[in-house]
Amino acid sequence: MRNRTCPSLMGVLFLLATACSYAENGWRNDLSPIDQDDWNRAYASHLLSRAGFGGTNAGVRAFAKLDPENAVRRLVYFEGVPTQELPPFEHSGVFDEGLDPFLPSRPATTDRAKATGEALGVQVKRSGNRPIQPVVNKFFYWLRASRLETDRVAYWWANRMLTSPRPLQEKMALFWHGHFATNEDKVRDYRKGLKQLELFHREGLGNFRTLIIAVAQDPAMLAFLDAGVNVKGSPNENFAREIMELFTMGVGNYTEQDIREAARAFTGWNFSGLEFRLSPDQHDDTDKTFLGKRGPFDGVDIINLILEQEATARHIAGKLYRYFVRQDLDHDLQVRLGASFKSLDYDLAAFLEMLFLSKDFYAPASIGTRIKGPVELVVSTYRKVGLKRIPGVPDFNVTTGSLGQRLMHPPTVAGWSHGRSWITPSLLFERGNFVLDMVFPDIAFVPPDRYPSYGAQIVTVHKRLRQGMDISSATKPEGVSTSSDMMAASNLLADRDEAFNTRYGSYRGWQMAIERVKPISRHTARLDLTTQVLQAKLKTPHEVVDYFVERFFSVELDAETLELLATFFESELGTDDVESAASYLEEPLRMLLHAILSRPEYQLG
Repeated sequence: MRNRTCPSLMGVLFLLATACSYAENGWRNDLSPIDQDDWNRAYASHLLSRAGFGGTNAGVRAFAKLDPENAVRRLVYFEGVPTQELPPFEHSGVFDEGLDPFLPSRPATTDRAKATGEALGVQVKRSGNRPIQPVVNKFFYWLRASRLETDRVAYWWANRMLTSPRPLQEKMALFWHGHFATNEDKVRDYRKGLKQLELFHREGLGNFRTLIIAVAQDPAMLAFLDAGVNVKGSPNENFAREIMELFTMGVGNYTEQDIREAARAFTGWNFSGLEFRLSPDQHDDTDKTFLGKRGPFDGVDIINLILEQEATARHIAGKLYRYFVRQDLDHDLQVRLGASFKSLDYDLAAFLEMLFLSKDFYAPASIGTRIKGPVELVVSTYRKVGLKRIPGVPDFNVTTGSLGQRLMHPPTVAGWSHGRSWITPSLLFERGNFVLDMVFPDIAFVPPDRYPSYGAQIVTVHKRLRQGMDISSATKPEGVSTSSDMMAASNLLADRDEAFNTRYGSYRGWQMAIERVKPISRHTARLDLTTQVLQAKLKTPHEVVDYFVERFFSVELDAETLELLATFFESELGTDDVESAASYLEEPLRMLLHAILSRPEYQLG
């Protein structure tokens, strides 16, 4: 079964186009605090959606009873939030000390093994066939194991998003993950990605200066932007360029000469294992001229000079605004936001407190006008439906990846695009299918952490070896004959002469990885919509539709749509008396929920 109720692209675009045409209340661009008399349930729900991943009905009611200042402080400063230690990530134990440092490629690894007799903590065999094969196996093992363990980190993080009593901590970590984007495909060490994520959790609501210095000295960022080749006499400009273009000031506020001078200041910044390391002999300690100032600057000096610029405060404040409030941001408001952020000495929590209390945050132009990102869509749906754990079916990483936002795998150093980039026709179809897979799990599901879906050749090698083929025959590419006498003779020669077999190493590395990486739990979503509806004492199809719409939507549905949904639900029930259908209510409820959550309005929050 696949999606039969797909959200309409034109429907979403129409909603976006008309969202700001609703009656204004004069709050647009007004940064003064909302009054207690204006506070209501709808605003509490909006706050919980933007500063977290949405609220349950009980959570929204509790926040609506608070005054706005206390509601915001509860989210931003965790005031009144019970102390709750979330479980740390449970490592599988896949890392061996010999793997560090992990060489950049298989050729570099085998060259090291040939030259020294050892690589990745593995000795070269002294005799026999393929003497370097164990080294090659270990190389591919770590590539597979680190990727699989990274998927487990993403699951662990998703469960934090779902259950944390401090949702803004997770929402900010998600923001910084897209802002300071590093990708496992290049870093190739789940430990570094996890360490960076822990940094975002720890400092994401603190001071931006503290955060950016920590990120600049973070092993994941240093690995991702090639710190190892940024040395005195041969500076690499990758990090210097990105820290100005993407992480702080934005394009147009620096020169190419500034980039070159900053690169010199960051020379010698590297890492050893999981720790920052400064190599004085590789650092250029001579004078540099940067942003009009001259001195023997190092990396921290460069960051301090960047933070003195008005452009930095404007850029970061504007990006936070677009993430939490709305994409539409005029120049004058951005200047005001930047001035406010700088006057707060880059205090992130204080700036967000100001945003979440502002009338602008609750203006009609801000409510229900933001397209939910894939991770936010998935986690908030699970949260609002009442789940306590992220299901293993459908697979969270595959789902969010198909929607365009796989955690720990940003597409570029610029992170993910937002807004309308999330709603191409194919992505909208996938959003509907996510809901379908939640309410009616895929019976053909294959766990991607147990099956090498990204390497069909691995399956071919596996099958051939099980048929009794030798390694050379089993690893021949598809379409190459493995049965002729001439081929058999050449295979025997290869068995005797080749130093290693890369295809076999890839296959064996996968075997070794799945042996050690802990499997992801593959439970489905434990839904009980029947109990929820009966406990709410809902009597008619219209009451059930209204209940789900209030629970899940930030945008009102028109009367015609509500009537169509109620008619659809009644036809599935075969009656307009909900209680009389209690014995078979669950499936019609799931079909209704799929239809409702596939609406274009559900994509907005």
